[in-house]
Amino acid sequence: MDNAPARFGEKGAKGLTRIRRALIYSFEGLGSAFIHEEAFRMEVVALVVLTPMAFVMPVSWFFRALLIAAVLLVMVVELLNSAVEAVVDYISKDKHPLAKRAKDMASAAVFLSVITCAAIWGIAIYSSLDAIMAMLGFR
Repeated sequence: MDNAPARFGEKGAKGLTRIRRALIYSFEGLGSAFIHEEAFRMEVVALVVLTPMAFVMPVSWFFRALLIAAVLLVMVVELLNSAVEAVVDYISKDKHPLAKRAKDMASAAVFLSVITCAAIWGIAIYSSLDAIMAMLGFR
């Protein structure tokens, strides 16, 4: 068995090398999504806006973490959706019922994650409405 280190892109890296490569691939994926996917850029804006809002919401730390996790969930599902679309498009640009099904299901997953995020934020806002109104000076 060869003990030589694996070349970049090959399987078999171990320890810190494997972690470093995984981080590189992850950041390349985030960068690629940001460059090529408008929906992902919009979700980054939502994260930038909503994260500070979560810290001023009059909710528990657990609920605050849930608010941020809900936004991150949308971004995770969007990344998976974009990956499915890229692979399907790479395989063939021809219309095929299975390709359509894969893309539609991935899109539906994004939709459900957005609904989940909106529901969590809606519950937080509704349950804190009196405190929010007081903070804004309406009560």
